[in-house]
Amino acid sequence: MKARILAFAALAVLVWSGQSPAQDNQAKAITIATEGAFPPWNAVDTAGQPIGFDIDVGKALCERAKLTCTFVTQAWDGIIPALKVGKFDAIMAGMSITDKRKEVIAFSEPYALTSNYFVVAKTAALPSLAGDARLDLSSSSDNDKTLLQTLKHNLQGKVIGVQGSTNAEAFVRQYLGDAVDVRSYDTQDNLNLDLSAGRIDAGLADYSVWQEFLQSNEGAAAEIYGPRISGGIFGPGVGIGMRKEDSALVDRLNAAIDAARADGTLRQISIQWFHADLVSE
Repeated sequence: MKARILAFAALAVLVWSGQSPAQDNQAKAITIATEGAFPPWNAVDTAGQPIGFDIDVGKALCERAKLTCTFVTQAWDGIIPALKVGKFDAIMAGMSITDKRKEVIAFSEPYALTSNYFVVAKTAALPSLAGDARLDLSSSSDNDKTLLQTLKHNLQGKVIGVQGSTNAEAFVRQYLGDAVDVRSYDTQDNLNLDLSAGRIDAGLADYSVWQEFLQSNEGAAAEIYGPRISGGIFGPGVGIGMRKEDSALVDRLNAAIDAARADGTLRQISIQWFHADLVSE
């Protein structure tokens, strides 16, 4: 009996020291992966440490959830497979919640919203298209259908850059693929370089990503084109990706997101990194 008590005590120490898997309800230590190449959502500083909106939000959530969190970088195209095999416990990388991704992983509720735009080279000389329009892919209205067809017609024959394995790539291939030349990139930075150099005509990404590029010297020759695109394959917003079996961790982080939204922390961090509120409807 004494041996069993000692064994149980030793197991408890392991659990509370964070050496148990994240699905354990009492796990206090988790590892969160981010891409590190998607500023201002996430990047890497001169010391090689992850920084950005995702990281600051993650730290705030971990504090509220009483979790000790370590942040690591992982290439985007392998980030979900690495989560599933247990390389880390969660993903915070500007990842949109979509039905396709929900087939293989679980998500927290959104901690930010998304607004996707095309940015084109000013030399592209495209037909005018209202920049204040909104294209909701979840809508079946005639107005949305017409707007989508107009966008497709205006981009006909153009070379469109997208970051690979993203919702932007999925959108361009699904809705415009037979009208444009799609070019995939490993990082948004490399896409931006080709856009500023004139090697592609346009790119599609979230506005928060374009914001920094358009304010830079390299982005001076580019501009936003067309409507805000949301809904459908872009999902309801950005969430934390986790393994489906880690339901306790999902609940724990959802409670933290609710608390951080209610006390204004998420809004404050959003304004710090994006100079805009990306967390409120």
